[in-house]
Amino acid sequence: MKRNISGRVLVALVAVVLLIGCAAGGTVAWLVSEPAAIVNTFTIGNIDATLTETQRTYHIVPGVDIDKDPVATVVKNSEDCYLFVKIVEDNWPDFRETGSTTRKVDYAVADDWTKLEDGVYYRVVSKSADNQAFHILKDDKVTVSSSLTKVELSTVTTQPKLTFTVYAVQRSGVDTPAAAWELTK
Repeated sequence: MKRNISGRVLVALVAVVLLIGCAAGGTVAWLVSEPAAIVNTFTIGNIDATLTETQRTYHIVPGVDIDKDPVATVVKNSEDCYLFVKIVEDNWPDFRETGSTTRKVDYAVADDWTKLEDGVYYRVVSKSADNQAFHILKDDKVTVSSSLTKVELSTVTTQPKLTFTVYAVQRSGVDTPAAAWELTK
C-alpha cells in the first residue's frame, strides 16, 4: 500500500509539473512576438548637367550680330537642383556708345536666369523625366554696334574671350541659391 500511495504521489507530482510547464510555455508564447522585418531600400540621388554650343570661334565685325548659343542642360531624372552659369570675360572690349554706358560689343543673359552676383546667374530646376535645356544668352547672340570703329578694334591686342561654366547643386538640404553657390567653391 505504501508503494501505491508513493506511486500516486509521484504521478500527481508529474501531472502538476506538466500542468505548470504547459501553463508557463503558453504564457511564454503569449509574451514573445516577432513582427515582420522592415526592409529599407535606398536609391542614390544624382544630378547631371551639360554645357553645349554649336560653334566656338567668332569674328567681331561692326554692325553684325554674332550667333552664340551656349545651352545648359539638366539631364533627365536629375534631382531638384539649383543650376548656375558663371560667365567670365577675358580681354572683353569695353568700348562704349557715345554718352552711354552701353558697350559696343555686348550680350545679355536670357530673361529666365536670376543674377546672384557679377558674372553668376542661377535658376531653380525641378526633377523631370526629360532633359531640360536652358539657353544662356538672350536671343543666342552677342550684339556688335555699327558705331564700332576700325580704330577701336585696332587697339585690341589680345583676343577677347567669353568662358561659360555650368554647375548644378542639389536643392535638398540647401536653403538658398547663395548657400548652394558657396558649395561649388
